[in-house]
Amino acid sequence: MTIQAQVLEVMKKAQEVTGAAILMITHDHGVVAGVADKVTVMYAGKPVETGASEELFYEPQMPYTIGLLGAIPRLDGNTRKALTPVEGNPPSMVELPKGCPFEARCPISVDRCRVEEPPLLTIGGGSERASACHLSGEIGEEIAREGMFPTPDLPEWDAPGDRSARTEVLRVDNLIKHFPLTKGAVFKRTIGTVRAVDGLSFDVREGETFALVGESGCGKTTTLLEILELPTKQVGSVTVLGKETRTLRGKARKEIRRDIQVVFQDPMASLDARMPIGDVLAEPMRTHGWDKDRIQARVPELLKLVGLLPEHAERYPSEFSGGQRQRVGIARALALEPKLIVLDEPVSALDVSIQAGVINLLDELKAKLGLSYLFVAHDLSVIRHIADRVAVMYLGRIVESGDAEDVFERASHPYTQALLSAVPLPDPRKERERQRIILEGDLPSPADVPSGCRFRTRCPKFIGLSEGEAELCRTQDPASVVIAADHVAACHYAGALETV
Repeated sequence: MTIQAQVLEVMKKAQEVTGAAILMITHDHGVVAGVADKVTVMYAGKPVETGASEELFYEPQMPYTIGLLGAIPRLDGNTRKALTPVEGNPPSMVELPKGCPFEARCPISVDRCRVEEPPLLTIGGGSERASACHLSGEIGEEIAREGMFPTPDLPEWDAPGDRSARTEVLRVDNLIKHFPLTKGAVFKRTIGTVRAVDGLSFDVREGETFALVGESGCGKTTTLLEILELPTKQVGSVTVLGKETRTLRGKARKEIRRDIQVVFQDPMASLDARMPIGDVLAEPMRTHGWDKDRIQARVPELLKLVGLLPEHAERYPSEFSGGQRQRVGIARALALEPKLIVLDEPVSALDVSIQAGVINLLDELKAKLGLSYLFVAHDLSVIRHIADRVAVMYLGRIVESGDAEDVFERASHPYTQALLSAVPLPDPRKERERQRIILEGDLPSPADVPSGCRFRTRCPKFIGLSEGEAELCRTQDPASVVIAADHVAACHYAGALETV
């Protein structure tokens, strides 16, 4: 998000200097709201709605546009409400259906839509406002936009209100992972150390979603690998369901792997293209010694659990859409009935309309099965929607953590504030009135971590400090300051921090 904000700022300045036009192709509705004057929405290879940015966002006239806007998790939205997915998948471009290509997914389609494709026609006599829908003139008047696409009712898990009363599923204590930096092709010598993870501590409770966020290079992936690989030589400790993983050997080590599973970012790359889905789901069960009858009963059960059909077991990954493949990945992670699922950017590769369905599925499964999630993502809007607790990482350390609602509403570390200000809102008026915090420069190398506060080289607060205050940041690594119950920030001036 911070790099995106820098790039958008450069584009804006370049346009001001050169007077050039910009043609932007994107699925990020927040970016569109902030930079676009005119917008064209496409579906099945054709424009289905065009117009000024504010008109499309506030008064859309095409059901597909309405569905897309309703499916977006918003930083300023209701975080506990289910998202509104656009059910179904786009049609094949090889064999387009007769009539309106969106008809099969449209909640207000009529008989005419099935036989006649609507042309892109101007609305209200204007030359720039147009929609390809037979019912455009009725949307917003006879047909309400609100509630056009049904929002599912998700179950709620009846968990104890006090998180300390819930079982501790994962505990990470002072986890450190350093890599030697070497030089030389034949005779290698160590010339430095890459401090990828530099003293990480957190815990995850039963039925809880704990999110790790931060820029690329901050150490999120290395943290996940240290948890998933169960290394025997580890600085710090990882404890799963009360068992410290570095002490486990043989059978005990294999058994703990049943309780911690992973869903990867790219659903196509993580599924074997040569195996039917039934075999993909059966593989972890065979590995852990399940008998044939038990596996045969479990596979259709898993497919139904994630919203697929039992007969899909005979299909190959290439025969599924991206959202369906990710559902298969989730089903595979659930096969052994784990207690903790690690999700590494699980929706970043999905279209907005498909993403909403997968996020709803994760919420539903957590409530039904009492699962715990360790969720890693860049998209803070998704994190705001799905996380119960959140930790913000910078150069291998957690700089702020706590209850998600409290961290998002009262961010106390300048890095967290910068991350949140960089998240674009899918609302043209709000987005263009916001004050953006643009971080200067790139993330420092973990092989050359700055002295004192590791964020000071990019900190907008540091610039305004007195010499004495700045010296403290240059020489002392800040300890965590308690902001509120279950909310801490590692900043020398967190207690007095105002939004920069």
